[in-house]
Amino acid sequence: MARSRKKGSSKVKVIPRKKVVKTLARGMEMQGRVRRLAGFGAFVDIGAGTDGLLHVSELDPNRQVRQITDVLSVGDEITVWIKDLDREQNRISLTMIPPGTRTIDDLEQGMIVSGRVTRLAPYGAFVDIGLPREGMLHVREMGDGYVRAPEDVVTVGEELDVRIIGLDKRRGRIDLSIKGLHPEVQAAAAPNVPEEDPPTLMEIALREAMGDNLPLPTQKKRHKKRQRRSRQREQDEIISRTLEIHRQAA
Repeated sequence: MARSRKKGSSKVKVIPRKKVVKTLARGMEMQGRVRRLAGFGAFVDIGAGTDGLLHVSELDPNRQVRQITDVLSVGDEITVWIKDLDREQNRISLTMIPPGTRTIDDLEQGMIVSGRVTRLAPYGAFVDIGLPREGMLHVREMGDGYVRAPEDVVTVGEELDVRIIGLDKRRGRIDLSIKGLHPEVQAAAAPNVPEEDPPTLMEIALREAMGDNLPLPTQKKRHKKRQRRSRQREQDEIISRTLEIHRQAA
């Protein structure tokens, strides 16, 4: 009798895995709990009888998450959406990006999109184009000529079309331009700076005779161009540091 009980107790009853609930559908919003983490993502219990896979690329629409532990921990209660269903393989793919959300992957260089100016900075304007992170409209991309300050061209709350001229998907940076898109606004803001006439032979001779070392008008132009390029490089560095700080804070 004892052998019979031992033999019977060694048998393991195989319980078939539950199939994906038929009422699930792509795009459905679900509440779930993170059960375990892996290098490629997280397994989330959404009460469907099988855990859904939340890939690391589906955590944030506009920045690259390197480690799943930077965002989630085991036991976290999260909101997810069903991205895909494989009923034959009993697999559920999840995302934390709401359906219909525009992401940086939807953008292409040269694309024209609508946006709204959210804030101004000395070097340009930040524009909301429907992504969690704003695009950067640099002051030099506000007109074909020299623009003194962003407020000479745009105002906070203004809606306008912008062209995408640069994308850094890894860092989530979007560079914008309005050149050629709003000529009437740019013409009104452009200062009327008269061109300097080249020096006459008499002026050159007079300078040499008097030992004048002041730069000639043409040299002044080159000097001003070098100064503008230097300021632009400094502004670009400031923008990069600012966006990096926003990215880390997010």
